[in-house]
Amino acid sequence: MGARKDIEAITERIRERSKPSRDIYLERIEGAAGKTVHRSVLSCGNLAHGFAACAPGEKEALSGDRVPNLGIVTAYNDMLSAHQPFETYPQLIKQAAHEAGGIAQVAGGVPAMCDGVTQGQPGMELSLFSRDVIAMAAAIGLSHNMFDAAVFLGVCDKIVPGLLIAALSFGHLPAVFIPAGPMTSGLPNDEKAKVRQLFAEGKVGRAELLEAESKSYHGPGTCTFYGTANSNQMLMEIMGLHTPGASFVNPGTKLRDALTKEATKRALAITALGNAFTPVGRMIDERSIVNGVVGLHATGGSTNHTIHLIAMAAAAGIRLTWQDISDLSDATPLLARVYPNGLADVNHFQAAGGMGFLIRELLDAGLLHEDVQTVWGEGLRPYAVEAKLAKDGGVSREPAPAASGDEEVLAPFAKAFQPSGGLKVLSGNLGHAIIKTSAVKPERRVIEAPAVVLDSQQALNDAFKAGELDRDFVAVVRFQGPRANGMPELHRLTTILGVLQDRGHKVALVTDGRMSGASGKVPAAIHVTPEALENGPIGKIRTGDIVRLDAEKGTLEVLVSEAELQERKVLLIDLSENEYGCGRELFAVFRQVAGRADQGASAFGN
Repeated sequence: MGARKDIEAITERIRERSKPSRDIYLERIEGAAGKTVHRSVLSCGNLAHGFAACAPGEKEALSGDRVPNLGIVTAYNDMLSAHQPFETYPQLIKQAAHEAGGIAQVAGGVPAMCDGVTQGQPGMELSLFSRDVIAMAAAIGLSHNMFDAAVFLGVCDKIVPGLLIAALSFGHLPAVFIPAGPMTSGLPNDEKAKVRQLFAEGKVGRAELLEAESKSYHGPGTCTFYGTANSNQMLMEIMGLHTPGASFVNPGTKLRDALTKEATKRALAITALGNAFTPVGRMIDERSIVNGVVGLHATGGSTNHTIHLIAMAAAAGIRLTWQDISDLSDATPLLARVYPNGLADVNHFQAAGGMGFLIRELLDAGLLHEDVQTVWGEGLRPYAVEAKLAKDGGVSREPAPAASGDEEVLAPFAKAFQPSGGLKVLSGNLGHAIIKTSAVKPERRVIEAPAVVLDSQQALNDAFKAGELDRDFVAVVRFQGPRANGMPELHRLTTILGVLQDRGHKVALVTDGRMSGASGKVPAAIHVTPEALENGPIGKIRTGDIVRLDAEKGTLEVLVSEAELQERKVLLIDLSENEYGCGRELFAVFRQVAGRADQGASAFGN
């Protein structure tokens, strides 16, 4: 009962804090909904442009407001495995819409970049800001005012948060998110990680490394580890934006196609032209956001969502904070172990019972708000199911399995892996930071060691190769925040620090950059706020200072006197090389206006 009361209390304080901004938001979307769709307010010239490419029958239908028109916003490209399956979705959606007596048009496309491709490359410095670009691109597509509802095709890291920000900006319209699903299992993630470490140590060559990576990332669909992409899919389902059971069905299967057609028909059923009008801006409220955070903790999800959830909530006028996220972690047990928090991949999670089992366990324990609205209707309980292919080619559902198929991967509530979710806020004289502890062994959660101050991933790599890091230390990598260089993910650090930790050294990372869902076995205080470029104390640390990271108590400190820390100046570095190349010059305005990590790192303000 204690955890249930905690979650109710946290939800209530979010509601009270958000009331002024939420009221303004709801008033705005009510006003937009009252203007109707909206084709009736378009001039004849406007409307003719909007349906010029349609078939004659569709033009006649769209000339009034009798037939629902569904806008498709797609993140399709065929370079990225997670988004390649979306190539065929528009035609499938149009077919399903026609069967349901509606029409569907591709409203627009949005960019989709992969942090796995850009990792350690200049392009990574565009990654975080791509979320806001995606939101703006989706808004442009929907701005034609031609649509009664929208479906959003996106999977990976910044794409889904950007799409949801856009959907909430058009909160007077219903919105359904349609996933593509994970690729089938390839080389186990732990074996891939071993090859990466051997490569870092010079024990295998690039050919062996590429072979291992290619066997792991081998086909269409989302990467199978539990990073931000799969955390996105979990969030969309537990927040009621997917149809039940849709998240983790593999691409190219009959069930995947059936779920896509069903989602289309559901989107058409919940427009203002029917009897089940479900505008997304009213549907997503404080309870939905809390359910998403609880799901993130219960599954050991991506640290990126300590940024994205704040930005997504803000788009609906909801004021979520890091402290809310941390307190919800304390109230939520860890029920899933998926790599990097375990050896299994997301397909094993699905086979063990998946989202239906997880939602049922959390609902029965009183840790989710059951009385929410979803795209499927009233209440979250209908999501405690398993989706299957029906004999007629449609979707059938049955209750989630009573027992987990593998308790090493997906535990029942009574056998939780740990009592808290594993995401925690650290505070101290270095400001605030986030740490993910679900994959960090308890004996490694408190580190006190001399700092080695570095200004880039490459600097740490060079020091490692020179043999300068075979000792206990805390790597302090600064000038990696939103305003310095776009806050890139720093995965190249993971392998090196993992090697040193395996050699018996006590190591940790402190950075104002990101580490994403792949934050693993090395204790990492990330998203340090304020960042170095904003005169943050992280920029005042000197090599040799003793840094103490205590994930148990939730503290992050440099052990120098307050007076000395105040007297020190941040030693600024030359960031000019981060300002151009790979399109970075086009993003200067984003770097200038980006909010702090604990405020969503958004260019839109809060």
